[in-house]
Amino acid sequence: MEKRYMESTLAGAWYPADADTLRREVNGYLAASAVEPDPSVFAVVVPHAGYAYSGPVAAVGINALAAAPRLRRVVVLGFSHRIRLPNRASIPSTETHYRSPLGETPLDTEVLSRWMDHPLFTDMADTRQGENSVELPLPLLQAALAGREWTLLPITLGQMDERSRRRVAEEIAAVLDDETGLVVSSDFTHYGPDYDYVPFQTDVAENLDRLDHGAMDFILAGDEAGFEAYCTQTGATICGSDAIGVLLHLLASSFTARELAYETSVARTGDERNSVSYASLGFYRKQAPVRLPANSPRKPVLTRADQTALLALARQSIEDALQGRRRSFVGSVSPGMKCIMGGFVTLSMDGELRGCIGEIMPRRPLVEVVAERALDAAFEDPRFPPLTPGEWPVVKIEISALTPPEPVASWREIEIGRHGMSVELNGRSAVFLPQVATEQGWTLEETLTHLAVKAGLHAAAWRDPAARYEVFEAVVFHE
Repeated sequence: MEKRYMESTLAGAWYPADADTLRREVNGYLAASAVEPDPSVFAVVVPHAGYAYSGPVAAVGINALAAAPRLRRVVVLGFSHRIRLPNRASIPSTETHYRSPLGETPLDTEVLSRWMDHPLFTDMADTRQGENSVELPLPLLQAALAGREWTLLPITLGQMDERSRRRVAEEIAAVLDDETGLVVSSDFTHYGPDYDYVPFQTDVAENLDRLDHGAMDFILAGDEAGFEAYCTQTGATICGSDAIGVLLHLLASSFTARELAYETSVARTGDERNSVSYASLGFYRKQAPVRLPANSPRKPVLTRADQTALLALARQSIEDALQGRRRSFVGSVSPGMKCIMGGFVTLSMDGELRGCIGEIMPRRPLVEVVAERALDAAFEDPRFPPLTPGEWPVVKIEISALTPPEPVASWREIEIGRHGMSVELNGRSAVFLPQVATEQGWTLEETLTHLAVKAGLHAAAWRDPAARYEVFEAVVFHE
């Protein structure tokens, strides 16, 4: 395959363009970054100013991530400082490698290709021109991971609302295995008249420390709502707040986090009139997730009352959106509705599909899945135009609550009528819920043929030995 490069655009400005000079500089930062290796690391927050300012602090975070013993892929999550891209994320769709003065690093083109099929992602090349939030961590990663084979997944966020941050988090979480690390790029407070932010004029260093660590307290606790409220209350000028918000959405309940390094530009320039704060934060797994055997998944226990309440929640969420109201469901939430599980919401009209969106991996309470995926099924399914008020009275709702997906060695292990299934091949994937095959009267072979076509593969691709399958079960209930 011909190589196509995502080129460095800041060499010679934000860091040296000469390879030997750059290598000496970044290796010096890495060598001086005293951090205790912890192999359970999976994510870091690092700054992205010019290396003369933030290089030493950023190197601490990058060194911490390099301690992951099986690291073979790195997601770098930045954002656009200058380009408007509301509620979208830009990724490279034609490039195969990133190239800096330190050499080239392959992109994970299979995952990028799969993400490009998602309506949230686009390829806006301008977001990769002079964008320091994504580019500045990359030479540090190249130096820290020298000698390893690894691939890169660069993401540039646009201007995101809470729902879009959550959707990006879901896509990243799907690839965040124990061979994948996440670098979240953000500086902290931008203080002074140059940044139009002067909440105090005395004791600047002490007040900056207090302001920054107030935000860090929420981040290290994994409190996305608290972090957002703190930024709103203080007006804190944390440029990567959306990228941090994505990180906080994808954190599982079992993690630890700690501050690794902190400094302000005041410490390097002596100028208290304008300052930018830099921090590296580390996030660590407490324990590996427990996976259930494929032949004995535990089905969620949902009472008839739970099912009725969830259907009412889905309907109310869509109705509120159609009428321009804030979500107004105030029903009680039972323990069953709070269970962490995947789920799909399916809409139909006169027996025909009108929208179906969901998530397979169990990452959050079912009640949250239903409330959000109902809106996605109504307004975001790319196969259909957004639902209209005129259609709404005849729409029927179905919910599928899922067991955790489990890999199977062969398609022959899939049981029609019992298993939902997903296939992945050549960076393309598709999912069928358990009820699809029985509703259509398909055999297993017919089901897999339709599944392959849905994934954008040729009809017989499901027979390819490289195809990977996962199965799950579902509790299905409808109006």
